[in-house]
Amino acid sequence: MRISVRHGLLAVSLAVAGCYTSLSPASDTPHPTTGSDNPMKIRIQTDKNELTATLEDNATARDFVQLLPLDLTLSDYNRTEKISDLPKKLSTADAPPGIDPSVGDIAYYAPWGNLAIFYREFRYSGGLVKLGTVDSGIEKLREKGPVKVRIELANDD
Repeated sequence: MRISVRHGLLAVSLAVAGCYTSLSPASDTPHPTTGSDNPMKIRIQTDKNELTATLEDNATARDFVQLLPLDLTLSDYNRTEKISDLPKKLSTADAPPGIDPSVGDIAYYAPWGNLAIFYREFRYSGGLVKLGTVDSGIEKLREKGPVKVRIELANDD
């Protein structure tokens, strides 16, 4: 009996481990893949800078990718985030009711249908769905006023 329980636990452990095959070795956060174990990356280009971001593996992020490339004007909102309307509403299937955004988080605010890129910490907000995280350079979006950006899939050259 003990042997079958151990084998059963091993089978469960292996099955659970198999659910996380899309995890990158340096992170516990799953990311959508481009047909391999590489996380999906986007490029955010301004007239002065280029940032990259890693997307989450969720229906909202996958729906967002279908809009790319996008040319947007990001406006400052509450000295915390840059926001812009999107051309269409995104899927929120299986999304949590909200998130507590961190610096660098890219999110979709479902009630307004807009993109939000957080350059400062903010409190939990219902209706926010995390799309991804800016890899580095978020401070470049802190400049005052609107910022024109082009968002596109990043090619692994």
